[in-house]
Amino acid sequence: MGENGFQIAPWELRWCGLDLDALRRTESIFALANGHLGLRGSFDEGEPVGLPGTYLNGFYESRPLPYAEAGFGYPELGQSVVNVTDGKIIRLLVGDEPMDLRYGRTGPHERVLDFRSGTLRRSTEWTSPTGRRVRIHSERLVSFTDRAVAAIRYEVEPLDGGIELVVQSDLLANEPISAAHGDPRLGAALDRPLVAEDAVAHDLAAVLVHRTRDSGLRVAAAMNHELEVSESARCDVHAEEDLARVTIAVDVAAGNRLRLTKYLAYGWSARRSSPALRAQVDAALASAMETGWDELCARQREYLDEFWAQADIEVDGDPELQQAVRFAMFHVLQAGARGEARAIPAKGLTGPGYDGHAFWDTETYVLPMLTYTVPQAARDALRWRHSTLDQARKRAEELGQSGAMFPWRSINGEEASGYWPTATAAVHVNADIADATVRYLAATGDEEFDIECGVELLVETARLWASLGHLESDGFRIDGVSGPDEYSALADNNLYTNLMARRNLRAAADACERRPEVADKLAVDAEEYGRWRKYADAMVLPYNHELGVHEQSEGFTRYARWDFDGTPEKKYPLLLHYPYFDLYRLQVVKQADLVLAMYLCPGIFDLEQKTRNFGYYEQLTVRDSSLSACMQAVMAAEVGHLDLAFDHFAEAALTDLHDLHHNVGEGLHIAALAGTWISCVGGFGGLRDHEGEPAFAPRLPEQLDRLAFRIRWRASRIAVEILPQHTTYRLLSGDPVGLRHHGIAHTLTDSALTLSNPPAPTPPPVSAPAGRAPRRRE
Repeated sequence: MGENGFQIAPWELRWCGLDLDALRRTESIFALANGHLGLRGSFDEGEPVGLPGTYLNGFYESRPLPYAEAGFGYPELGQSVVNVTDGKIIRLLVGDEPMDLRYGRTGPHERVLDFRSGTLRRSTEWTSPTGRRVRIHSERLVSFTDRAVAAIRYEVEPLDGGIELVVQSDLLANEPISAAHGDPRLGAALDRPLVAEDAVAHDLAAVLVHRTRDSGLRVAAAMNHELEVSESARCDVHAEEDLARVTIAVDVAAGNRLRLTKYLAYGWSARRSSPALRAQVDAALASAMETGWDELCARQREYLDEFWAQADIEVDGDPELQQAVRFAMFHVLQAGARGEARAIPAKGLTGPGYDGHAFWDTETYVLPMLTYTVPQAARDALRWRHSTLDQARKRAEELGQSGAMFPWRSINGEEASGYWPTATAAVHVNADIADATVRYLAATGDEEFDIECGVELLVETARLWASLGHLESDGFRIDGVSGPDEYSALADNNLYTNLMARRNLRAAADACERRPEVADKLAVDAEEYGRWRKYADAMVLPYNHELGVHEQSEGFTRYARWDFDGTPEKKYPLLLHYPYFDLYRLQVVKQADLVLAMYLCPGIFDLEQKTRNFGYYEQLTVRDSSLSACMQAVMAAEVGHLDLAFDHFAEAALTDLHDLHHNVGEGLHIAALAGTWISCVGGFGGLRDHEGEPAFAPRLPEQLDRLAFRIRWRASRIAVEILPQHTTYRLLSGDPVGLRHHGIAHTLTDSALTLSNPPAPTPPPVSAPAGRAPRRRE
């Protein structure tokens, strides 16, 4: 048993026993999703519940963004994800007593999230206040193969002779939600955002159609049922504005059971009429029932078998981390698998945190994993960015810039953040999108995407940098912007931003030369992309010669240092206890910034520079963001701090399972989960891909006996197995692949390639801020 209530097993997450205080957290952890539809892991009976949640990717309500004092260019409207119609609810009455785990007595009770079947199973023995005993089994899935469909199998078995059971299966809209307060990272609760348009019920089926009050989006939810019971049952159905209910009453004899299979279908649209949307979910529901429960489960297992066959990571030496890695990968897959030209929100579809917005970490953290394991999902996410180019161009024009300015946070492509310093000024999101585009094209060779989307994304993001920066005697400067570190803002020449902008400018120029016909359509001539190369070559890269380290931004190393020794543990995260007035003008780092730049732009720094930079910024980084530990793990591994890399990796992997940031109740940290994959593959595997072929520099910390992973490269699948002394590469399918092992070129063919791992460098000791070192994992 792990220390946080979960039993440790390689392919599942099992919670035994009842802890009502942990509901909000476990509902996020046990959430099921497919990138289009998400169901929080609440109990089938609807109550007790921590935070109800059913989400459709891209479905939101608009809300005004308040300002104490308005300013030109401030966004006027934000977006918040909506908890749509809840179809998970199957209420149970045992005799005349509602089955409610807050009452009576709960016997054996467990919930299991299965990473291979893609289902959430639950088993409970419950004794009512008057002594009636029943056993309940349920299994739930959100289909990867039928993106609009979810299904629940619910079984009730009397344990002490025959009993009268009543089951109420609901569609419920506008559920009451209690919002958590006092933390700006949490989402806003919306008061009854759905307006009823249609409610239909017949036999064991029902449909509810609603629209949002302000954003004008329309959603339909449908349910139908299959009932298996030996005895004769009475069934009723009715529907009203916000509730549709199927009621089943039956006397179940001793030794028998009631089995109800509930099928759900969801759809939403900004354009389709209520009848059309109703017809859409009716069709999806009919298809699901024709497929049937057993086949839905079989297809789910087949989909996941294929995923794990090409993406699994094996961690030998720490069973809890093996479980955590697969948990992380499963949830990243759930966040993006069937998004299909929609964003991947920071919390996926597991909760309303951050109002359901997508940020830059989609491209920088989530898409690397998807690019090398499920490239179609990465392509879909980049297509969503491309579909929002018009809004990004409009935003750039509004702010007096050329090209496109993508939003800091958004659901529909429009800027949804009213906070300038670490929102609008964090223009590195443009370069992050460009980087993900270049990475995807290199790993897949997808010419169709390059022509239809890739070149245009690179061109319009490059145009922003050419407009935003300016040439001076010291080079091309990008002033007054914010990098990834949210404890710094409005700085001159943030190194991360400048390096990524330089890559963006050069990649855009290369794209125009590669696709002259597309460049011509975009009105790019040789003079324009020639300027991009000139600006890239002249980019200012701040460096402190006295200290021998690169500066996070110009002048950063000359700021006064934060008083780490005088900051008690209870004052973290700092943003909740100290004013930004102090944070912005002192040397304190919320999350990896320059360290992240060294990972994404590895050829800019030599090993000595990386080592000095890592040591300098490790002592300033407090990791108040879940995005930090994984990148610190990657660079710690590269420069030789393998023990520290392992501790950072463990922190990244257990961020949600151990609720290290105390906000898992609002949804999981999808980027941190993806960062677990990055820690393994980019950290201990040393994967880099900026030279047109995969390059590895594997190093194994002494806490692990073996690490193995698989990636896709173009049309080939590669398996990498790292042992302490050597690494073996195998070509599982596809054409031979050129790769590098610790800088030496090799060609991987049908024969396995086993190569020695050189000893890791021996860097000087480093330290973290007082009280902020990652927990030592023995």
